[in-house]
Amino acid sequence: MSLRIFFIGLAASFGIAWLAVVVVPFYKMRSLPPVTLNEADDGATGIFFPKRTGRIANGAKVYAENGCYHCHTQLVRPTYAGNDLFRTDWGGLKTDPDRGDTRRETTAYDYFGESFAQIGVTRAGPDLSNLGRRLTTYEPNRETRPKGHNEPIAAKDPEAWLYRHLYRPRSLSDDWNSTCPPHPFLFEVVDATGATPALAIPDEALFGDRDDDGKVLPEGKAMVPGPDARALVSYLLSLKKDQDVPKALDFNPEPKPEKKP
Repeated sequence: MSLRIFFIGLAASFGIAWLAVVVVPFYKMRSLPPVTLNEADDGATGIFFPKRTGRIANGAKVYAENGCYHCHTQLVRPTYAGNDLFRTDWGGLKTDPDRGDTRRETTAYDYFGESFAQIGVTRAGPDLSNLGRRLTTYEPNRETRPKGHNEPIAAKDPEAWLYRHLYRPRSLSDDWNSTCPPHPFLFEVVDATGATPALAIPDEALFGDRDDDGKVLPEGKAMVPGPDARALVSYLLSLKKDQDVPKALDFNPEPKPEKKP
């Protein structure tokens, strides 16, 4: 074999793989064709259109700028590739009070409306595909709650829980050993003469880590989320990727019970 043939073969080997894994999927995914609903299989007609709420564009940008994708994924893998679907509430709720079992795998249409699919790099933290839905049923484990942690339960106020998590994760009962870095730079101190702002971080969560021990805010001041924190929380609360999908996109091998009339 000549050196020329060797290099041609080497280039072809890498080039074909690159085309198959990168180029072809990119052009197929960048403009997904609409999926038509079938009355017999889906119980509806028309075009499937994934619904999202919140300030998606701004929040997704803050999410990316702060590197959240390094530790969190937004991808419920197919069953043959992992057990994501059966991890507690990752793929949806097993016992949704209105819709029954809403668990399903991720499809390409779940990223509709976003400039970039926040698939993620590693799972140092939990998958966030259905964080907005999961928080509405979240209950901290009181058996492992350290003494003195009496924060509001996320199910009662998911927004307040997220702000507190972003500001200082270890101030929360179930996150007392969290490796998630605090994000105080997303918050700002404001005047709070009279009533405390509704979204202010509670006093017991403001300080307490390392050099912050013993510090307090000046009287008449409060720590509230800034514009980036509000956009990020709005984005996180919009993560409810358990919408019913057409039968053609539902790869969940587990049969689901019939819907309530």
